[in-house]
Amino acid sequence: MDRRDTIKSLLLGSLAGGALLAGCRADEKPGETAGTQAPQTEGYGRTPEEMKRDAELHQETFFTEAEIAMLALLCDLILPADGQSGSATDAGVPEFIEFIAKDIPEHQVPLQGGMMWLNHRAKRAFGMTFAACAPEQQKQLLDEIAHPNEEAPELQPGVAFFTLLRSLTLTGYYTTRMGIESLGYQGNVTNIWDGVPADVLAEHGLSYDEEWLAKCANPNREEVAEWDENGNLMG
Repeated sequence: MDRRDTIKSLLLGSLAGGALLAGCRADEKPGETAGTQAPQTEGYGRTPEEMKRDAELHQETFFTEAEIAMLALLCDLILPADGQSGSATDAGVPEFIEFIAKDIPEHQVPLQGGMMWLNHRAKRAFGMTFAACAPEQQKQLLDEIAHPNEEAPELQPGVAFFTLLRSLTLTGYYTTRMGIESLGYQGNVTNIWDGVPADVLAEHGLSYDEEWLAKCANPNREEVAEWDENGNLMG
């Protein structure tokens, strides 16, 4: 099982949602505001006040161009493209993280400071910034901080940074259409209603009118309901 398949398995597990959303504030709705431009249509479930604030945040800039470029590099190292799905940057994850940093200011210092720490670590190890390092050098640097290591306290700032960035990357990616499609997740599906069981109706001395049975009930439980644009059941 490769890394992306492992991530999919975690996301589809019963505890995945809480684990991945730990990097965001509890009342945040990840994925609804990804991108640098204000949404062109009203977001589902957003109040007018929330939409106004979203639009204001989209007009602000927090990270520098160099920081955004480094975020893009790191996000794609965490979630690169594969043969079926695009990369984290293809899904707009760096822009999502930019929005989160503006919406939740307590993430600003950990993210900016973490990138500074990683560049400092790269310069000490290889004499250049992280972005300038060769791919194998970048992998070596990230392998050091990918998991907690109590025996290396000097790495703890990097571990904390990478843990936050990884959570934000996965949250940002798998709350986009691209990420959801890569999981094969269909969401809730409405089946055709097959009516109240006959024995229950008989117990209460009730029965269906034949006209309504033909119109509204269907014994094919596995059949998926289809609705027209006016909300009327088709078929």
